Amino acid sequence: MKNFRGTTVAITGAGSGIGRALAIDLARRGASLAISDVDDSGLAETVGLCEGHAVKVTSQHLDVADRDAMFAWADDVADQHDGVNMIVNNAGVTLGATFEGSSIDDFEWLMDINFWGVVHGTQAFLPHLRAAGDAGPEHSHVVNISSVFGLVSIPGQSAYNAAKFAVRGFTDALRIELEIERAPVSTTTIHPGGIKTNIARNARLTDSIHDVGAEASDFTTEFDKLARTTPEKAARQILKAVERNRRRALIGPDAVLFDIASRLPAGLYQRALVGSGRRQLK
Repeated sequence: MKNFRGTTVAITGAGSGIGRALAIDLARRGASLAISDVDDSGLAETVGLCEGHAVKVTSQHLDVADRDAMFAWADDVADQHDGVNMIVNNAGVTLGATFEGSSIDDFEWLMDINFWGVVHGTQAFLPHLRAAGDAGPEHSHVVNISSVFGLVSIPGQSAYNAAKFAVRGFTDALRIELEIERAPVSTTTIHPGGIKTNIARNARLTDSIHDVGAEASDFTTEFDKLARTTPEKAARQILKAVERNRRRALIGPDAVLFDIASRLPAGLYQRALVGSGRRQLK
């Protein structure tokens, strides 16, 4: 997709952060929007920020973990907008806990949103994207948000790592399948680094992260120190990746460092993390 004007883009998790920034940027570029979130007030605020750009904006309260609700929303978006050209599966949550310190309910909660939400969104919208791609001059697009934690594993983030690695593998495989078929749809996996969003403030945390040298009370403060990229800059980089039909996009300078670390021998960076965690415990 080299030009977003006149297209329709659906975005989950659009009530704040990257989702909101993408919606605003796309509205300025002339794309109609179908946006969703579980945060009704945040979603309404995003709608207000997108108004005034002479584009159609529809919104929906949506829990991406609810497969039936996702399919109903996809059909509704296609009906209201006369088709859809891109889905951005952006909604996500985080859990700060060791594996042994996580309850199965917390683990499933995160996987239902961060992984199954992506699968639901992709599966629900793919038929509509195919139809739009067949009818138009350009491919339609699936944009799935992974993370730098989909490149490198971090202690205290086993559930988040599992989901984000899964998103990466799922999206890579889907792109290859679509290319083999010469389908009118493409995919891009997005690996954001530290982005100034509310995800850390809304995280579920347990005291078990103390066992790996971290403190629940410092989680948000430490995240804010590492978050160097604004949602607006992240949105621009994501849309550039779609325009260039990239397989993956690293968002932020820290994402580049994580990518380098992922190419090192696993024992090297893992031993460094073990040493760092032990020093924090002293």
